[in-house]
Order: sequence, then C-alpha cells, then structure tokens
Amino acid sequence: MNIKVKRAFLDTEDGQIHYRIAGEGEPLLLLHMNPRSGDEYRELMPILAQKRQVIAMDFIGFGDSDKPPRMYTISDYAKTAIALLDELKIETACILGNHTGAFVSGEIAATYPNRVKKLILGNVAGFGEAGQAKLSELYDVGFQIQADGSHLMKRWLARSRYVGSAELNHRWVLDDLKCFGHPLYAVWAVQNYCLEAEERFRLIQCPTLILWGLDDVYEFERLGLAAAENRHFVSQVIPNNTVVEIASGTICMMNQVYQEVAEAVINFLD
Repeated sequence: MNIKVKRAFLDTEDGQIHYRIAGEGEPLLLLHMNPRSGDEYRELMPILAQKRQVIAMDFIGFGDSDKPPRMYTISDYAKTAIALLDELKIETACILGNHTGAFVSGEIAATYPNRVKKLILGNVAGFGEAGQAKLSELYDVGFQIQADGSHLMKRWLARSRYVGSAELNHRWVLDDLKCFGHPLYAVWAVQNYCLEAEERFRLIQCPTLILWGLDDVYEFERLGLAAAENRHFVSQVIPNNTVVEIASGTICMMNQVYQEVAEAVINFLD
C-alpha cells in the first residue's frame, strides 16, 4: 500500500512547528526523542498509517521547527502538541512518545486526560537525582560548533556502537547539527521534570503500553544516566498498563526494529 506522507507547518506564538501527516482514520500522534525530529518515525509511519491518521511533529527547537524564544518545559511541549491537535481539529488521539517524547506524552495524558484515548511510552528512564545531575552536566556542555569541524566527526562516532547503518547515522547527525549553536532545550526540560515524573504519571488513567528496548535501557546505565531497575517506576504508577520488552531495541529502535515496534503498537491499539 502506497502511503503518502505530507509535510506542513503550524504557526504558534513561539514559532512555526513542522509536522508530517499521513493516512486516514483514528489519529495517532508520534513524539520524538532528543535530539531527533519526526524523522525518527520515518519507517513506522507508512505501516501505522495504513489504518490510521498518523502525525509526527518536530518539537519546537528541533528538526525543521523554529527555535523557541525561551527555554521550554515539558509542560510547554505538551501545550504545543495540544495546539497541533487543535489545529487539525482532533478532539482525542492516541499518542506514542519515545524518550523525551515519552515524558511529554505522559504529561499530556496527565494534564489533558480527555484528549488521550491510549498512550504508548517508549524508554522512559528513571533518572533519579544522580541522573538529573548527569543531565545537568550534559546541558552545560551542550552542542558547540568547533572551528576545526571536529564536532562533526564526534557526532558521527557518538552512536557507532549501535546504529550499524551509515545512512541511518547520517540522518541522526543531520538532526544533531540542527541543534548545534543552541541550548539543549529537551535536556533542560527533562532535567527539570524527571524527579516529578512519578507523581505526574500517577495521574494517567488511560490504557498505556510501555515499550522497552533493553539494549537502550542498559546503555543508559553504562553512561551513568539511569539505573536499569529504576525504569519500573512507570509500570508501578500507571494502573492500566501493558509492558512489551524488545531485547534488541537500542536507542535507535524506532528505526532499526520498527516492524517489532509496529506489531506491538498495532496489537495494543486494536
């Protein structure tokens, strides 16, 4: 089935938001991780759009969306997602978010429960105080443009252990470079939200699928960002949840094992 993905922009007070849209039927909003864009769902969209209207937005500050005029919070990102749904005249939607997108998705379900039919959370790390401090360090370092261009190779090598595809790594680096010279908006937002995530997620009442890429989980632990066992806070605080673990799922799992992800998502939504 040939699914055409269209691109469009939404004007907001804080700048234009770029999004991709495809298919018809029940709406499904896709929210990406840091520092990616809606391109994170390039492989998934044609599959999910066979029976649904699928929308993948670029968070403001990322991809082809404008940079925000101030530092953005998770709550701000949630509001812009709702603004996009309003623009598309969508009253209720299912939402899939990965990493940063999962924190935003959870906040949407907690703050706007009447707008979310079903929720899919991918790889929500339980950062804790040590993880929050590590995120603060990453934010302070930021993405700095180097005069000798060394930042280009550094980003290329950053994921060489697990991307496994030059073409995919190229797409990641393109998204990375759009963030260079600007603050790490999402890192700052997650850093300021992660310790209250457990309390916020307790407000989620809709059916929720929790997706784990186990390689991704243990990579976070190796980097000193989040202990693998701390991730279980999500299933402990959301009452109506289903957990699916993908052993080979890396941080790139939405691109690498998209068929497994699509199967889990479709089974849950159906």
